[in-house]
Amino acid sequence: MILRVTFFALMALGLLGLGFIGYASTRPPPVSAAAAAARIAPVTSAVLVAAHDLPAGTLLKPADLVSKQIPRNSIPTDATMDTEEERRDLYGAMVRRSMVSGEMIHLSDALRPGDHGFLAAVLKGNMRAVTVGVDAITGTAGLIWPGDRVDLILTQVIPDQTLPIGRRVVAETVVSDVRVIAIDQRMVEGAANSTATPEARTVTLEVNESEAQGVQVAVRLGKLSLSVRPADGGSDPKLAGRPVGTTWASDISPALGSDRGPPPPPPARSIKVWQGTDDGKDFKF
Repeated sequence: MILRVTFFALMALGLLGLGFIGYASTRPPPVSAAAAAARIAPVTSAVLVAAHDLPAGTLLKPADLVSKQIPRNSIPTDATMDTEEERRDLYGAMVRRSMVSGEMIHLSDALRPGDHGFLAAVLKGNMRAVTVGVDAITGTAGLIWPGDRVDLILTQVIPDQTLPIGRRVVAETVVSDVRVIAIDQRMVEGAANSTATPEARTVTLEVNESEAQGVQVAVRLGKLSLSVRPADGGSDPKLAGRPVGTTWASDISPALGSDRGPPPPPPARSIKVWQGTDDGKDFKF
């Protein structure tokens, strides 16, 4: 009787062991914590946010935008996605309201070049907008963006052959420390999405009424170029309040001279020759 009970007990243990082995072989492998988190992590997409605090009225530059990944199911319908087309569309756009660093940029937050009322919204106070043509070189090779502050320099050749050669080429600053509000034709035609770079470029500047008249005269006189000012608005205090001077060709190249006539002839050299007791004679050469 005892042997029979022992036999059945061993049989039961054996069947239990076989069942455990079968269960272990069919059980899926354990999932790591990282893999489990990855399974439940939401899908994200990149949106454009403010790279730093942006006051209302800022004209956006590439440095003002940064990409941020957020869950796709929490992206509002009017968010600006981080795509090449939407980035390019925002360059030069005006921020309607103040934004803090990291804040998402919505479609309604920016007034884009080409939108109705863009120019009127950008201009401050009693200012005017004037557009001048510059080429790729005099326009600082595409390195100027809306919102930059620049000087407008006029270079002209005076076709008066009676003037000294050093007074026939002159450069002057027409307007100083003015804001760029548009580049090329993006302001009026919305051509921000154009990838072609034309030879001639146009730059629209924000000036006061008298400066606007001066710029229109300068357009007729000679070649215009732009000089970018520091982003911090700093200037040399020693030059504060001084009028902008005129630079002549002779100021840059002293070899051209200015009011001086032709160079004087070299001094004559001479020798004296004595023959016998006669007085010496001077020979110049």
